[in-house]
Amino acid sequence: MIVKRGMNLKQAMKWSGHHVIWLLLWSSSVAFLYVYNLIEVKLPWLPISIIGTAVAFYVGFKNNSAYDRMWEARKIWGGIVNSSRSWGMYVDGFITNQFADASLSDMEIKIVKSRLIYRHIAWLYALRSQLLVSTEWEHINQNILYRISSQLMQKNYGLGLVEDELTGDELQRFLPKGEHDCLLNASNTATQIINEQSRDIRTLRSDGLVDDFRHMELSKTLSAFYDHQGKAERIKKFPLPRQYANLSRIFIGIFIFLVPFSMIPSLMNLGTWGAAISVMMTALIGWVYIMMEIVGDYSENPFQGMANDIPMLSLCRTIEIDLLEMLGETDLPAPIKPKKGVLM
Repeated sequence: MIVKRGMNLKQAMKWSGHHVIWLLLWSSSVAFLYVYNLIEVKLPWLPISIIGTAVAFYVGFKNNSAYDRMWEARKIWGGIVNSSRSWGMYVDGFITNQFADASLSDMEIKIVKSRLIYRHIAWLYALRSQLLVSTEWEHINQNILYRISSQLMQKNYGLGLVEDELTGDELQRFLPKGEHDCLLNASNTATQIINEQSRDIRTLRSDGLVDDFRHMELSKTLSAFYDHQGKAERIKKFPLPRQYANLSRIFIGIFIFLVPFSMIPSLMNLGTWGAAISVMMTALIGWVYIMMEIVGDYSENPFQGMANDIPMLSLCRTIEIDLLEMLGETDLPAPIKPKKGVLM
């Protein structure tokens, strides 16, 4: 998530500078044809403007849909934050010797609470890792030239920024011994971690450490985690329909192709500077439309680990700190800080 107050032109050029180059080359080529009278075709501006208006509406629809996907993803993770805090509160307040046949010591009670809290933190990082697995329609899996560019942007505006924030052994650190290998090898690790939580609280109910009502409330919270996970997986595994995502590029390409044949001959009537002005204006119009396309394109997949995405790592760390404090621990990890204006 970009956390700077605003984006300047320099930052915009980092995302779209290579487009400016070919736009200038295209408009310059057309201007060259007109300057040396190698072409006489002059398209009227009215049909071009109608096409431009239609394309703008189409791209606007796509961008609204992309924003809806991103905002829904943020609301899902907001729900995960709230439900996680409720889980920590329930674990801390519900698990007692009040209904137990054989009372446990305070240390034994704390071990039980820690196991449930730690396993939930493992679920958070497991879910994040699963959501970051790239899909065919995300940028990292596009053509080879774009893939190289995307990897470079990830290094500067994505996952590469936080390589030192995670050690890679979060599951091993938070899962009880004996569970790690089994859960890690599951087809959906996050799903099985929640199921393991359910088995654990069922055992606690049998031992009398929670009563029926408290067991039901804990189970409801686990069910809420499944709801959040399922909603996030729906966004991850179901792309913005490709007919909307891809056709807008074709329409913008048609518009950019036609604009010079109308604008350049019109502006060349201004005199000596007409050709230069026409080249710049044509490239500028094309750049504006391409930037609208890029904004939607980079917003439609909120779990691909790039600058515009949901800051899942920061949210996981925030929840981790909150839950560890509920356990009374003082050796807490540091919150995730923005790097280069990006919070991951």
